[in-house]
Amino acid sequence: MATNLIELKNLGKTSVQWLNAVGIRTLEQLHDVGAVAAYCKVRDRGFKVSKVLLYAMEGALIGAHWNELDSDHKERLLSEVKNFQG
Repeated sequence: MATNLIELKNLGKTSVQWLNAVGIRTLEQLHDVGAVAAYCKVRDRGFKVSKVLLYAMEGALIGAHWNELDSDHKERLLSEVKNFQG
């Protein structure tokens, strides 16, 4: 199983650099933080992110392409971001 972020499905060089900038460097750290909190950390750091980053990280955690997440799953993630208290 991949532990380096760059080896994960959906995550490219820029996404990994953003995650590294907020202290997330491994799959284990991403798993512990979760996609929603990781997304909020990156966004709050000032990087211009889109909701695709959120979906990409969630997909990386569950081993699916981000576009395979169903609409209910995506809506739940967006709702969690909206209500996130980090």
